[in-house]
Amino acid sequence: MQLPRRVPWENLTELEQVFAWIYTDENDLDAKQRAVDRLAAWRAAVPLPHALESAHTILSVLLQDGTAASSSTCLSLRMSYASSIIRLVNGLVDPLQLGAYARSIHSIAQQLGLPPWLVELRHAATHEDLPSLEVLRDAAKEAMTWLLHNYFLPTLNPSASSTAPAPPLRPIAPLLKQYKTLLKATTRDATLHVQYRAEITKTLRDIERWISEAKVASSATGGVAWDDAQDENDDSEEDTREKSALDKLCDALLEKGMLVPLSKKKRISPEQGTLALPRSSIAIWSPLLSHLQSLHPALPLHLVSAITAHLSRPISAGAAAPNTDFGADSVSLEMALDEPKTDPTYDICLASWAKWLIDNCTSGTTDPDEATELRESIVVRIVSALRPDRVERGASKAANALLQVISAERPKLAAALSILTQTPAQSSKDWDENVLAVMDARLTTFLALQRDISPDTLDAAPASAPAGAEVVQLPPGWRKLSERDGWRPAPVGVFVTCS
Repeated sequence: MQLPRRVPWENLTELEQVFAWIYTDENDLDAKQRAVDRLAAWRAAVPLPHALESAHTILSVLLQDGTAASSSTCLSLRMSYASSIIRLVNGLVDPLQLGAYARSIHSIAQQLGLPPWLVELRHAATHEDLPSLEVLRDAAKEAMTWLLHNYFLPTLNPSASSTAPAPPLRPIAPLLKQYKTLLKATTRDATLHVQYRAEITKTLRDIERWISEAKVASSATGGVAWDDAQDENDDSEEDTREKSALDKLCDALLEKGMLVPLSKKKRISPEQGTLALPRSSIAIWSPLLSHLQSLHPALPLHLVSAITAHLSRPISAGAAAPNTDFGADSVSLEMALDEPKTDPTYDICLASWAKWLIDNCTSGTTDPDEATELRESIVVRIVSALRPDRVERGASKAANALLQVISAERPKLAAALSILTQTPAQSSKDWDENVLAVMDARLTTFLALQRDISPDTLDAAPASAPAGAEVVQLPPGWRKLSERDGWRPAPVGVFVTCS
């Protein structure tokens, strides 16, 4: 559960006031000074989000520039401007280096919608000659404009749509195809492994960088994690990003041509009894899965979830055998033809990958207890998704085959599944209407008991009750205490002993 976060303002009205001081009049230095003073007071009470910290720093330099009287302060102004821009860019980019391999600052800034020339200015101010004062002034104004559209306006009005949507996430399919091509070549000719080793390593790093990009893109605010510095112990946001990125990766891996070959001859035949993958598929994809699991231990669980989500989809009659009666309704015929046709070889191949993950999911773990826990978590996830009742209603044969293979290795699980698949002794067609009569009789008896008045209930009626007043009827076994019984009124929560 995500913990409540601390904010420096008591309500949004205070933030609106600071916002008005900053952006209402660009030349009003007194208003900007009030904004700087308010931000300084907030910073003394609670750590500020990076946006407000950067705004405070840039406004302080702008005030210093507006009150500078001599040219001797030019160098100090340039250094102050440069420092504020460097801190702004670094504070935005560093928290988003989420992967095992570092990404370029330009790629992260592009996802955030940060102007590229601010990144170039940050690089020049850090490693090259200090930019001129005019350029730094323009950079400060550009930075404040970016904070206006990416922090102040979304915070003050969260329901408003963003004026600058984040760029779409680049597809992962080209990277996976490139990896598949390289591994195909090395598995067919082992002598090419040394030649393609550098390219394979680069492709693996590119896939990991894509996962980092997916984490940034999954953020609701376009990747700007303003509040991450507020509570470093709260990992809920990181877990959400990780889950979203891995889900996108697993969806791409399940496309035909990835884990499942395009050619049906290279898949598992539906008539084959065992769920065994071809050696070629294992040789191609197991290095990638092992590499990613070492960086993302939850990958097998996400991949199994994606597989079971496909296998657990019920197969409609129209999908299995479309209605081709041309005398039927044209709308019904069109809907039947639009139903996705099932591919038994595709389903069997996915079920085989799920079985392979159970047997080989512990390749990246060294702790036996952790390995056992991961394997059992995968089994639980498969069984909970491929429920026997759903299988009985017409799910794919691959789902049933996967359950049988798993239960054959686990006697206790087989016993539990046999109980779940048992047909009830009494079906809905054999409903006995006398059961309703019994229920009505019990209800009538219960209501009659509520209407009964016991002698204790009669004694509990107040003697001073006026004529015609309604007497409260208490249930059987209850009576109302009076002062004769030693009861006397007292405030709620106060214990009064009887005299």
